[in-house]
Amino acid sequence: MDARPRRPLLASMLLGWGLATLAGCSVAPLPELKPPVPDAWRNAPAGVAPPSADLRGWWQALGDPDLDALVDRALQANLDVAQAAERVQAARILNRHAHDPYLPSLHGRTNDQIDPDTTASYFVAGFDALWELPLFGAWQSSKRVAQGQLNGADAALRGAQVTLVAEVTRRWVELRSAQQQELLLAGIRDALQEKVRLVQVREGLKLSPPLEVAKAQAELARAEAALAEPRQTINSSAQQLAVLLGQNEPDPAWLQPGAQPKLGSWQLTTAPADMLRARPEIASAEAEVLRAAGELGLSRADIWPHVGLGASLQWSANLVSNYRVHTGEAIFSYGPLLDIPLFDWGQRLAAAHAKDHELKAAVLAYRQAVLQGVAEAEVAMGDLEQLRGREQATVQAAQAVQTTMDALNKRAELNLSSHLDVQDGLVENHRAQLEVISAIAARDLAYVSLYKALGGAPMPANASPRSTE
Repeated sequence: MDARPRRPLLASMLLGWGLATLAGCSVAPLPELKPPVPDAWRNAPAGVAPPSADLRGWWQALGDPDLDALVDRALQANLDVAQAAERVQAARILNRHAHDPYLPSLHGRTNDQIDPDTTASYFVAGFDALWELPLFGAWQSSKRVAQGQLNGADAALRGAQVTLVAEVTRRWVELRSAQQQELLLAGIRDALQEKVRLVQVREGLKLSPPLEVAKAQAELARAEAALAEPRQTINSSAQQLAVLLGQNEPDPAWLQPGAQPKLGSWQLTTAPADMLRARPEIASAEAEVLRAAGELGLSRADIWPHVGLGASLQWSANLVSNYRVHTGEAIFSYGPLLDIPLFDWGQRLAAAHAKDHELKAAVLAYRQAVLQGVAEAEVAMGDLEQLRGREQATVQAAQAVQTTMDALNKRAELNLSSHLDVQDGLVENHRAQLEVISAIAARDLAYVSLYKALGGAPMPANASPRSTE
C-alpha cells in the first residue's frame, strides 16, 4: 500500500503535538509557600489544645444581644463591605473570560479606499478572523493572573468583614464602658459635692480649717473635669458606629446607658494555628504570589514568537470612478500569522527579569505577612491572659472596698463615724468600680484583637456576593 497519502495526516499530528508542547512550556513555576506557623503558641495558656476552632460568631461570647444585632446590621449595610463585594463580582466576571484572548475572534469592519492614481474610490466591507495560539505557557499564565486577582478581591472582602466586625465590637465595648464610667464618675462628683457641703458646715462650726474646704473643692473640680473623657468617648463611639452601619446619625437607643459587654468566665481553650492562614492579609499575599507568577509567565511568553491563524473575507464596491470598471469583487484569504521579535534593545528580556524579581518580592511579602500575623496573635494571646488576671484582681479589690463601705455605713447608722467618712468611702468604692470597668473593657478589647489577628470574622452566606454574568 502506498504510504504517501498518510503524510499530510502525519504532518498534522506532528504539528498538533508540537503546538501542544509549546503551549505547556515556559510556564513560570509556582513557588512553594511554607508559612512559618508555630506548632505551639508561646503565649497560649497551659493546657490549651491546638486543633482548629470555629470563629464564626466569636463576638457572641461577650453576651450582648444588642451587639449581635449590630453586627448583623453592619454586615448588610456597611459601605466598605459593599464596595469589596462589587470588586469581587468584577473579578469573577473577568476570571471567567481569562482565556478569551486566546480563543478565535471575529471582527466586522468597513472602510473607504481611494486608488493611488485617484481614478477610483472603493467601499470595502468584510470580516477578519484571528486565533492566536497560547504558546509558551501563555494559557496557564493568563489564568493565574486572573485567578490571583480574584483571590485578592476575595481576600479584600474577607478583610473588610474582619475589620468591620472587629470595629463594631470595639466601638460598642468602648461606648457601653464609657457610659458606665460616666455613671460612676457622676456618682463620685455627687459624693464630693456632699463632702464639700459637710466640710463647709464644719468650717462654719470652727471644726475644720478653710484649707479643708479648699481641698474638697479642688477634688470636686477634678471630678467634674474627669467627666469630659467618657462623654467624648460616648459621642465619638456612637458616631463611628453610625458610619460603620452606613447611616448619618446614631440610633437614639445607643445613647441610653446599657450594660457593659463582658467575657465573664470565658477563657481561651483552643489555639487554632491553622486558622491563622485564613487571615485576610495572608490570603491577599498568597493571591499576589499567584498573580506575580502569572505575569512572569506572560512576560516569558512574549520573548518568543506569537503564532496564530487568520482569515479574511472582503467585498469591495466601486463608488466613484473615471472609467468604467467592474464592481462587487469578493476576496477570501487565510493562513498562518507569525510575529517574531527580532530586535527591541532587550525590552522583552528586561521585562521578564523584572517580573521574576517581582515574584520573589511577592514570596517575601507572603512570609512577612505570616510572621506579622503570628506576632499579632502571640501579643493578643499574652495580653488576653494578663488582662484576665488584672480583671480578677480588680474585682477582688472592689469587693474588699465594698466590704469596707458596708462597715462605714453601719458605723454611721450607729453614730460611730461621721458622714464625711461615708462620702470618702463612697468615692473610694466608685473608683474601685471604675477600675473594674476599665479592666473588663481592656480584656474585651484584647479578645477582639486576638480574633482579628486570627482572621475571625464570619462569611455569612447571605453576605457573599453571587456570581453574575
